[in-house]
Amino acid sequence: MKKIYAKVIWLLLLFAITTSCSKLLEEKPLSGITVDYLYTTPGGLEVGVNALYSLQRANNTPEYELSPLQSNVFFMAGTDLGLVRTWFDPYNTTQLHRAQDQAWLLKWSKPYQIIDRASALINSARNIQMDATAKNKLVAQARVIRGELYLDLITMFDRILLDTIPTTPENAFDSVTYAPANPADIYQLIDADLDFAIANLDWAVDYGRYGQGVARHLKGKSALWQGKWSEAAAQFDAIVNNGTHHLVPIDQVFGQNLQHAEALFVYTRNAKLGPANPGTNNGDVLAGGGGTWLDAVFNNRLYELNTGEIIQTVDNGGQSLGWVYPNDYLKSLYDTVIDRRYTNYYYPSPWVLTVNNPAKPNFGQKLPYSSKEKDWRKIHWSLKKYHDADVTSKPLSSDYSFKDIMYYRFAETLLLGAEAHWHLSGENPADVTALQYVNMVRARAGLGNYTTFTLDNFLDEHAREMAMEKDRWFLLKRLGKLVERQNLHYVYQSGPTSSPLNRKMLPYMVSCPIPQSEIDRMGSSFPQNEGY
Repeated sequence: MKKIYAKVIWLLLLFAITTSCSKLLEEKPLSGITVDYLYTTPGGLEVGVNALYSLQRANNTPEYELSPLQSNVFFMAGTDLGLVRTWFDPYNTTQLHRAQDQAWLLKWSKPYQIIDRASALINSARNIQMDATAKNKLVAQARVIRGELYLDLITMFDRILLDTIPTTPENAFDSVTYAPANPADIYQLIDADLDFAIANLDWAVDYGRYGQGVARHLKGKSALWQGKWSEAAAQFDAIVNNGTHHLVPIDQVFGQNLQHAEALFVYTRNAKLGPANPGTNNGDVLAGGGGTWLDAVFNNRLYELNTGEIIQTVDNGGQSLGWVYPNDYLKSLYDTVIDRRYTNYYYPSPWVLTVNNPAKPNFGQKLPYSSKEKDWRKIHWSLKKYHDADVTSKPLSSDYSFKDIMYYRFAETLLLGAEAHWHLSGENPADVTALQYVNMVRARAGLGNYTTFTLDNFLDEHAREMAMEKDRWFLLKRLGKLVERQNLHYVYQSGPTSSPLNRKMLPYMVSCPIPQSEIDRMGSSFPQNEGY
C-alpha cells in the first residue's frame, strides 16, 4: 500500500532482478538498472516482469522456515487432511491464528507490494514504444500475477483494499482514507486482468512462465467463487479441449523433471544462481531463488529410529524435519493396494521398509516394528510430493532443496471442471461431463469409474489427488465445508510422543485475520474481520 511502503517498493523490484546484491536500502541502482529504464524501455518492461515472478516465488514458495513458510504451509495442512506437529499450531488463538502474527502480515503486505509493482509495469507499458504483440504478452503476464494475487487476497481475507494506482515519488505520502472494496469490484478487476491474459498469451510457453492455461484455470476459479457455473465450465473445458495440457503417468507428476504436460505452472529454482550458502536465508532475492524446506517439512525422520537400522538415503528423503504430515483420515480414503497415488505421492510406511544400515546384523531384512517407538516425527506416514532426488539440489545432510515446485496442474483443472459442470447441471449426479472429468483422474490412479457425482465423493477424490497442495483450504471454504470438515478430521500434536488433538476451528476463522499493524495504519475506516 503506497502510503505505508513508500520509498522501498521500487527498490524491492530492482532487488528481485539482480543475481547479487548487498543492502536493500541503498539508493544506488543495482546492476545498472534504473527506475527510468524499468518503466520506459522494452528491455525494462521485460526485466520488470521477470522480477514479478521472483517476488511471487518468494511469496508462494519461500525459502527457509519461520513465518514465510508457516504462512504458506497453513493452507496446505490446516485442513481436514492435515496433522501439524509442534512447529506451529494453526488454529491456536494465542499463537498463529491472531491478528498480531507475522505470518498474516506477510500474506497481506507482500501481495500488495507485488500488486503495486505489477500495476506500475502495466500502466507504464502504455507509453513504451515496442512491438505490440511482444508488449501485450509481457503485460498479460503482469496482469495474471495481479489477478492471481487479488483472488488470493479476497479469498483469504474477504475484506480487502482495491488499488491499481502504483506508488510514485509524487503520491507516496498522499493522505488516503482506507475502506474495504466492494467484492464485485475486486472480481471485476480479476476477471478483466485474466481476460486480457487469455487474449494475449500462448498455450505453449517457456517453462516457469504463465501461459493461457494458467490464465483460464484462474478465471475458472474466479468464476466458481462468484457462482458463475457456465463461465467456470467454459474455462476448464477450454484447457481440456486444447490439448496442450493433459495428465501424465502418475510417477512423472512430482518427479524430478516437472517440464511435462500436466504442469500448468511451476516455480523454478536453480542452486547455481542461488545463494553460495543456503543457510544464510537470503536467496529468495536472487535469480535462482533460495532453497525451500517443503520436502523436509513433510517428511519423517525415519533415520532417527532408536535402533539405528535406517540411515539417510536419497530414497527416504535425506535430512528431514517431520513437522507436518497427512493424517490418518486421509490415509483411510485410499485403497492402499490399488490406488497408484498411495505409492507415488507418499513415502512408504516405515514398517514395510527393509533395514538399510549395513552395520546392522539384520541388514536387508524387513524393518522390525517396535511398540516402544512412539516418536511421531520418526515413524509417521509422510508426504513425497516435494521429494528431491538430486543430491546436488538437496544434499543428504541439508533441509534445503532447489527442486522446482509444482503450483498449478491439469488434474486440478479436471476436478474443478467436474465440479463446475455438476453445478451447471443443477447438481445432477449423472452429469456426463462431471463424471468424465473426475473419472479421468481416477483412471490414471488405477481406480474404477464413479457412476454418480456427489459433493462427498468429489471431495474424497479431490483429497486423494490434491492433498497438501495449496487449494484444499480454499475449496472447502468456498463450499462452506471448511469448519465442519476441519473439526472432524484435522489433527494437532503438541509434542513428538503426545496424543494427537483435534484442534477446533471456530467459525469466524474462515476469514483470515487482517494484520493488526495494517489495521492500525489504515485507521478506523477499515475494520478488522470479526472475531479477531
